[in-house]
Amino acid sequence: MFIFIELAVLGMALLRILSGSIEIIAAILMMKFNSVEKALMINSSLALVGPIILVLTTTIGVLGMVGNLSIAKIVWIFLGVSCILIGVNLK
Repeated sequence: MFIFIELAVLGMALLRILSGSIEIIAAILMMKFNSVEKALMINSSLALVGPIILVLTTTIGVLGMVGNLSIAKIVWIFLGVSCILIGVNLK
């Protein structure tokens, strides 16, 4: 008996595993360097990884559902993701 996993779901899951692995490696590096300045630099670099993974994962998910969604719904999804990214980056 085979378990069928959709390709889009597999891609999304693998991206999240990659993202989590990067986060864990960053935490280990922070402890290894034992410096607030270096930990802040590592943490700041993670600010680039998170949004990239969010956009890629959302894109894969939307592409996987493209047959079930209207163009208007796809636009709304990407507008929502854009609002999240803008809201996070405002200071």
